[in-house]
Amino acid sequence: MRLVVNLCALAVAAWTFDGIRIINETGEDRVVTLLLVAVLFGLVNTLVRPVVAFFAFPLYLLTLGLMFFVVNAGMLLLTSWLAERLDIGFSVDGFETALVGSLLISVVGWGVTQLLPDPKKDRYP
Repeated sequence: MRLVVNLCALAVAAWTFDGIRIINETGEDRVVTLLLVAVLFGLVNTLVRPVVAFFAFPLYLLTLGLMFFVVNAGMLLLTSWLAERLDIGFSVDGFETALVGSLLISVVGWGVTQLLPDPKKDRYP
């Protein structure tokens, strides 16, 4: 389920901003590239983000939660860096693009999550 959310959010961000690009130099389908990037983004958010959030906790308190957006931008930049190293066609141009892109990814991710059915709500008590 989270993969679908990441895929939709990354697709909207790549479609909206010129600085976030899905590149198909190998001729593979854009959907396959986007799927690989969504998996990579999910792995980065699962493995790296909790460690960064732990160490940035004092900054979360100091900035009243605004550090959340900076950490999200960092995760998007890390995903871009890893995608370049793994030869997956995805790139983000700079921190400003990553910051605005991460805001859009967060909003779209929330919206897609609201549209998808929640299996926990559908259960009987």
